Amino acid sequence: MADKAKARAAALRLIEEHGVRAAPVPLDRIIRAAGVVVQYGPFDGELSGMAFIKDGQPMIGVNSLHASTRQRFTLAHELGHILLHRPVLEASGVHVDKGSLRRDSLASEGVDDQEIEANNFAAELLMPEPLLAAALDGHNLDFEDEEAVQALAKKFKVSTMALQFRVQRI
Repeated sequence: MADKAKARAAALRLIEEHGVRAAPVPLDRIIRAAGVVVQYGPFDGELSGMAFIKDGQPMIGVNSLHASTRQRFTLAHELGHILLHRPVLEASGVHVDKGSLRRDSLASEGVDDQEIEANNFAAELLMPEPLLAAALDGHNLDFEDEEAVQALAKKFKVSTMALQFRVQRI
């Protein structure tokens, strides 16, 4: 069973360790501090990213053809795999992800625990609850107000879809 709370707690620890007090979260700095090498390249189809360990070095590959917000989510998601599932990565070689917020049957049915954990880690890392709550300032986000949704998504450098998904789960 996926441990969503553990995944979110791991992301919040990183936020605290790096003294992040405002959006957007400095994802590149956090990834560098974790000793992860990032490589960008044009991947085929819906392949958004991959995480792997090569000669003891954690690495993330990101599809350079995707939108910058999708790339950020992919980076955070793959970092989640490295930090939460490193023994599995070391044993299996490469973890490949198709789509950012996975919409395949495994993710939607809640069957793939590692994907669920990595998605929860990424959402919390990019949109930490304390920063998101402060940005909302006690108000509910009106999803019909496209300008408000887009402005908040821009502040966190995430897609409007990722923001809506996250806000509905605080």
